[in-house]
Amino acid sequence: MPPQEWLLTAAERGNPDTSIPTWNTGNTVEPLIHGQMYFDRLLSEVEALAAGDHLFFTDWRGDPDEQMHDGGPTIAELFAAAAKRGVVVKGLLWRSHLDKLAYSEEENRTLSDDIEAGGGEVLLDQRVRRGGSHHQKLVVLRHPEHPERDIAFAGGIDLCHSRRDDAEHHGDRQAVRMAKAYGPHPPWHDVQLALRGPVVGALDTSFRERWNDPAPLDQHGPISTATDMLRHEDMRADRLPPQPSDPPECGSMTVQVLRTYPAMRPAYGFAKLGERSVARGYTKAIKRARRLVYLEDQYLWSKEVAQLFAEAMRDNPDLHLVAVVPRHPDVDGAFALPPNQVGREQAIELCKKAAADRVHVFDLENHAGTPIYVHAKVCVIDDVWCSVGSDNFNRRSWTHDSELSCAVLDGTRDEREPADPAGLGDGARQFARELRLSLMREHLDRAEDDDADLLDPASAIEAMTEAADRLREWRDGGRQGPRPPGRLIPHETSRLPWYQRWWATPAYRLVYDPDGRPWRDRRAASW
Repeated sequence: MPPQEWLLTAAERGNPDTSIPTWNTGNTVEPLIHGQMYFDRLLSEVEALAAGDHLFFTDWRGDPDEQMHDGGPTIAELFAAAAKRGVVVKGLLWRSHLDKLAYSEEENRTLSDDIEAGGGEVLLDQRVRRGGSHHQKLVVLRHPEHPERDIAFAGGIDLCHSRRDDAEHHGDRQAVRMAKAYGPHPPWHDVQLALRGPVVGALDTSFRERWNDPAPLDQHGPISTATDMLRHEDMRADRLPPQPSDPPECGSMTVQVLRTYPAMRPAYGFAKLGERSVARGYTKAIKRARRLVYLEDQYLWSKEVAQLFAEAMRDNPDLHLVAVVPRHPDVDGAFALPPNQVGREQAIELCKKAAADRVHVFDLENHAGTPIYVHAKVCVIDDVWCSVGSDNFNRRSWTHDSELSCAVLDGTRDEREPADPAGLGDGARQFARELRLSLMREHLDRAEDDDADLLDPASAIEAMTEAADRLREWRDGGRQGPRPPGRLIPHETSRLPWYQRWWATPAYRLVYDPDGRPWRDRRAASW
């Protein structure tokens, strides 16, 4: 299977200014499902770093007191201790909006200060489009003397409160404030990838492009600039150590690093017209889908994104879409809630208009009946191509914020039937299929080897639908008798009344889901 059948060529990426390779072969990739598994792995890998090793990271939010394990250390203590040992610790945190607006300006600033007190350097990065954010979640660990030990972590999990949940979904004891429906310790579902091999070098390059960009860190306002000056914030990036050679090949997986950067002024030196390889990568893969697009996503907003699914289902009569999303937005309130609702309503309505009987949308709840907040950003297509990253299925993630995702093609076939679900000769691939099965088994309360009926897309959809319907009937019937197995519930959307739609729709499109493309691409309706 030539990689270019599924992955973007250099020309298709559409960003001649970047040094990111087209793709990397010879990697191993491991999914870390839930924050507890990720934090445990990150803790052990960082504690093994020695003087002269590198620890580079980017994040949307970082809470300095978030515990990596029961009893600590905290994320600030872990990274600061590495810096004190002589590890080169460099970080880029989004500068963020005010805490009063439910953002994380003070948390990010404090994490920066705590790590810098240990000898690291963490910059507050506001090189974003107005109203945008840096949303990438990336940690790169390099061992210049032992490149075979290099590892990177990329996906949807921030280094902050609420993320350290596990498969039982009782929530992180250190929680962010969310909609009341999620309770005081919101259950949280998320996925991060652990990557080894040459792709670690590509992710290192991606970090270095942002770090070395000469544009001023502090943009969009004299007040914020004055505040940083009064606080003596570090506003100039120090020189990074020389980049080590790529780690040796160590597996059968081809990985393509996909990113979003908006078109903005001053332009990014490594993406003068922006980069929308996340959008282009998904578009290419979705057009090749024939049987099943399985996705888990925080938002699933935007008619432009939903149009891709609708067209694919119209062109392929056997294609089904399965989506696992949050039951409720993460916020309450008369002014915040309607714009959050209208985008998903429009997207699901568009997909169902194309093929109502082939669109299956679910949300999750734990065994106590508390909804689980789905923060994962996962897509698996026909058990061949899959992607895990920071990007959501909305226009903001595909054009306006900075995002980072990894698309994976496994060179090892999965010979279990159906051995070629799409019928294109690509065959099922072990990594993509096992990622989908792992997620489905958890949602259905299945044992590790109880997935024979989940291999075929048709029987998998039937199993998910039946389990979700049983749980809904049990819930609606007053929760009498034993609870049926599983966490899936059919997701319900309701149309907003006209007097909310008239203001919520423009607010959604302008504020919640803005467009970061150059005007010519907007006019051409292209990514």
